Amino acid sequence: MTNAPMTIPDSHFVNGHPLQGPFDDHLRQAVFALGCFWGAERLFWQIDGVYSTAVGYAGGNTVNPTYQSVCSGETNHAEVVLVIYDPAKVSYAQLLKTFWESHIPTQGMRQGNDVGTQYRSAIYTFDDEQEKQAEQSLAAYQSKLTAAGHGQITTQIAPMGTLYYAEEYHQQYLAKNPGGYCGLGGTGVSCASVV
Repeated sequence: MTNAPMTIPDSHFVNGHPLQGPFDDHLRQAVFALGCFWGAERLFWQIDGVYSTAVGYAGGNTVNPTYQSVCSGETNHAEVVLVIYDPAKVSYAQLLKTFWESHIPTQGMRQGNDVGTQYRSAIYTFDDEQEKQAEQSLAAYQSKLTAAGHGQITTQIAPMGTLYYAEEYHQQYLAKNPGGYCGLGGTGVSCASVV
């Protein structure tokens, strides 16, 4: 039996914009996985030029996964943030900077105390240009991490497949629950000149 798609709110809890497309032609999409998606989503909705955000699951091998099934480790999905942005106001390179600086991309299937396949670091790309920029930023950031004594980046870079939206209560969770858990933290190594 296949789960049904999640019921998604009509609008973003913080800015009122839609969570699902179709979006205006001038807007672009990006998808990042950097640990627990609650804190990750908040990072991106606060960026000027980001039109909307949503959390979901990607990179796995099951259809319409639930939070419970993703946490079991059996679906291979990562917790991800969908970022809808205006490239005239914020570049993909700037989003990559936020991504790299906001988590520890050398930890494999974990982020701090959060352990499991769903917490892996990943960049899911929508076109060749995003893939190129992601690969270049990874190589450049690896040089900086190595110089600072950190290990090898384990971040996966792969073409975006299907995004499955997460349950409604996860969407903009930390805006609805300001005291909620956020386990994100970076290495302290700047990505300023990487991208």
